[in-house]
Amino acid sequence: MSPASVLSPEEKEHFLTHGWVKIPNAFTKEQAESITGNVWTRLGFDPNDKSTWTRLRTNMPHHNEFDASQFAPRARAAICELCGGEDKITPSSKYWKDSFIVNLGSAEGEGKPARPQDLDGWHVDGDFFVHYLDSPEQGLLVTPLYTDIMPHGGGTMICPEAIPKVAKHLHDHPEGVSPRYTPRGEANFKQETNLSWFNSVARSCDNFVEAAGNTGDVYLLHPLMLHSASDNSRRNVRIITNPPVSLREPFNFNRPDGNYTLVEQVTLRALGKDSLPDWKPTAPRESVVPERLKVQMKMKEDELRRLEELKKTQQASTQQISAPIEMS
Repeated sequence: MSPASVLSPEEKEHFLTHGWVKIPNAFTKEQAESITGNVWTRLGFDPNDKSTWTRLRTNMPHHNEFDASQFAPRARAAICELCGGEDKITPSSKYWKDSFIVNLGSAEGEGKPARPQDLDGWHVDGDFFVHYLDSPEQGLLVTPLYTDIMPHGGGTMICPEAIPKVAKHLHDHPEGVSPRYTPRGEANFKQETNLSWFNSVARSCDNFVEAAGNTGDVYLLHPLMLHSASDNSRRNVRIITNPPVSLREPFNFNRPDGNYTLVEQVTLRALGKDSLPDWKPTAPRESVVPERLKVQMKMKEDELRRLEELKKTQQASTQQISAPIEMS
């Protein structure tokens, strides 16, 4: 490793070959518990009564944010290294949020792990913009683990084998594709439709990896990594987040000096190219307002109400304890 490098040569090569790398022990259990302590109140579920777990998976809104360079410094440094340096990343990407993704599984699926090809939630992240091969909005996919995740315990399922197929689709559609990968000009380009394109790609693949590990591990994934929530047949609570990393400028696949970032190198390898001198987007970049924002606004209102009710209960209990005892 060079003095400025936080990733070992083996970790870099693993990322270049597979499109992902795991940073172990990036933060402690105590740190995780400090931000997940109110998750059951926010969910409205009883951690000791699975009959109250009425949602398999919940993508929660955020209430707080914190500086990743202080919370998980090695993970943050690795993110910067993969993307070509901290100066390449937007300042807002430095902050992680408590927008937890909770996977509790289901009673019907308990003890019955599904094959990766049979999952129906395959996708590439970035539901808030029109996608191009060089899109800067999603510079890297980050997955911190806030609970221990055993195999078949709801870890994110990833498909490194699909990166070349995703990259080719984007390369072949410089006009841009929707977040669900419908090319511009086709029906439903402006609508949120199903995940059929992604699910079809996953069914054509054989090699999958479940992002399991210990609390405090952080997975760093190439932005074109096809992935899906898994079924959590163990029904142990699984909590992660996906803090976004965006770039100041689009990826550059035609650098005169050949000094490509590690993320850019993975994309070029996936396409079997040394550079892309003739490729460029042929339509304007656009943002998209995803349906999930409306859902999360209502969810946040409900969470705030439950948190306020808990606060009142705790205050009343404290007042009873501190009240003077009258002597007769």
